[in-house]
Amino acid sequence: MHGSRIAAVGHYQPAKILTNEDLAGMVDTSDEWIRSRAGIRTRHIAGPEEPVDELAAHAGGKALASAGLTPDAIDLVLVATSTAIDRSPNMAARVAARLGIPSPSAMDINVVCAGFTHALATADHTVRAGAATRALVIGADKMSEVTDWTDRTSCVLTGDGAGAVVVEACGPGEEPGIAPVLWGSVPEMGHAVRIEGTPPRFAQEGQSVYRWATTQLPPLARAACERAGLTPADLAGLVLHQANLRIIEPLAERIGAVNAVVARDVVDSGNTSAGSIPMALSKLVERGELRSGDPVLLFGFGGNLSYAGQVIRCP
Repeated sequence: MHGSRIAAVGHYQPAKILTNEDLAGMVDTSDEWIRSRAGIRTRHIAGPEEPVDELAAHAGGKALASAGLTPDAIDLVLVATSTAIDRSPNMAARVAARLGIPSPSAMDINVVCAGFTHALATADHTVRAGAATRALVIGADKMSEVTDWTDRTSCVLTGDGAGAVVVEACGPGEEPGIAPVLWGSVPEMGHAVRIEGTPPRFAQEGQSVYRWATTQLPPLARAACERAGLTPADLAGLVLHQANLRIIEPLAERIGAVNAVVARDVVDSGNTSAGSIPMALSKLVERGELRSGDPVLLFGFGGNLSYAGQVIRCP
């Protein structure tokens, strides 16, 4: 059994941009208030005619095109999302249908903000076990649909978008491009980040999440590097869940990735939950800020107080 690697990336965001000034006309807030507490300037918002699977399919199609693959090359589709309104068919099956992927295994993974890194690990394990040869892994969320737009503490944070990667088996003698995952959760603290109710609404205990992320996660992120045989100083890139700039910056500093490009896509995209890590990674690759073969730590955290991280090599 050989390892796996990321062959290509892609991302997609809706065209509509919601600025801080726009939000100031909707709730009691201001550009200065939002920037000082979250570091966010803008976020992209999908319209009612843009469901989650459409966002996911756009990102997945771009990753397939970047890899130079046709849909029939994919035999596993995993979509990480927590904003699927319908229970069935699942998002993965809908994405496969949109892209014309003929007969894949198609599964959704709901670990909220850590969903993409859980899905990536699942794809890696599946390929390593020989149960799939090539997977399309997507993180996609339409957070605007579960946001209370009258609550200024939460509505300033969220945005919509999707990111995708193609995962394929490594050849004989080829170094794996996805290192072993480190994952876990604090289930008794699951109430700290929630999407609950009818209709479902996003809410969180901001101070609890901030303290947990900035104090408990740095040693876990360093342990994820150890599983790849690296130190944080060896990293060329660090892509954390894009929750809040006030969490990302101290967390990056405490991890010790002193030579890494740190993704700060939250500034322009807001918190897109499972979409945030693959979208931020795709943008760094697209802009040339990361090169092929660069070691990058992906680390998701949030809902359920779950976390998952692994070092990958850039495609």
